Amino acid sequence: MSTPTPMGPGSGPVGYPDYDPYNVHPPLGPTADQPPVPVKSGIGAGKVIALIAAGGLIAVTAGTVGGGVGYLLARETLPTTSSAAVALGALPSTIPGSIAEIAARVQPAVVQLIVSGSGGDGSGSGFVISQDGYIVTNNHVAGVAADGGSIEVAFSDGSTAEGSLVGASPDYDLAVVKVDRTDLPTVPLGSSDALAVGDAVIAVGSPLGLAGTVTTGIVSALNRPVTAGGEGDGQTSFIDAIQTDAAINPGNSGGPLLDGNGAVVGVNSAIATMGGDASGGQAGSIGLGFSIPIDIAKRVVDEIIKTGSSATPVIGVQLEMQFAGPGAKVAAVTAGSAAELAGLQEGDLITAVGDTVVADATQLIVTVRSQAPGDTVTLTVDRNGTVSEIPVTLKASTS
Repeated sequence: MSTPTPMGPGSGPVGYPDYDPYNVHPPLGPTADQPPVPVKSGIGAGKVIALIAAGGLIAVTAGTVGGGVGYLLARETLPTTSSAAVALGALPSTIPGSIAEIAARVQPAVVQLIVSGSGGDGSGSGFVISQDGYIVTNNHVAGVAADGGSIEVAFSDGSTAEGSLVGASPDYDLAVVKVDRTDLPTVPLGSSDALAVGDAVIAVGSPLGLAGTVTTGIVSALNRPVTAGGEGDGQTSFIDAIQTDAAINPGNSGGPLLDGNGAVVGVNSAIATMGGDASGGQAGSIGLGFSIPIDIAKRVVDEIIKTGSSATPVIGVQLEMQFAGPGAKVAAVTAGSAAELAGLQEGDLITAVGDTVVADATQLIVTVRSQAPGDTVTLTVDRNGTVSEIPVTLKASTS
């Protein structure tokens, strides 16, 4: 069974007129009602590992840091020279488009969050998306502050500010924090849909409390079905994840995953490990990190800022979570749901959503959640050997 977990530890105000979620401000650089239960994620080939989310650890069933990538990026942007040899130490450290230049440009907009609440204390990362103080992070980082907790936001210049939780979505493991500051540096939002396996990526955050840490790697896989458990709250997030080998460790949760232009393409959320160390502590990165695609996060974050909550698209069925597949088997259809209106029945086997082949229940859930309420999807359904395509218009479940 596989259950990836988050990596780190309100209620939302409405009416911040200066909110600018999609970077209308000048960019810093080039642009770019299923039950929460452990399921088989399809991450890998049956090795028992653990997935950590900046402060949490749960067992999962699943399946190099890109120094070479960094070299290639730097090599491709080095100035031409007639010298037979150039000492590496003599080269500029901020060549436009290099990892060093991107890191210097983006780090002022990446923050460390120190969170205290009824669910415990912890720390994680986040990134500023508007000059008037909206910060994106993970629910498992900031959500514990919902009931009278506190959030301290530490900036790269050494200053700190008190943060308030605008709202959170356990379903997507996303949260928004607000600080009462203006003219903050922001990080531009890119497009995760434009990613390809092998693309270079950069992770920035505060692993193990070490603020301002930059690591590099590549996109190892896309649309990886991952389930991430919350911090003892019984909540499970289903993520249609970007997999990367950039080193991500506890504390990186909520930080940005950047493309080669320095634009955010993902929100770092979970890692896989081989388990804790001999002293019972959490193990570190083994090159299997998972990020929430920014194209999904944009909608969720926008809704949280506007309303304090976010809607999750559902088809309205209960699934046989232990069914090994292929396909996802319907255990029950919710009365009045989109599934009932579309004619789905108990025992139906859903084998595809559009062009996406469904391996198991987890993949069905993450594929549906990559859509938005109101979208219409086409389900391929096998009913006692008869295969048909059934359009379903997704309804909303608010989280």
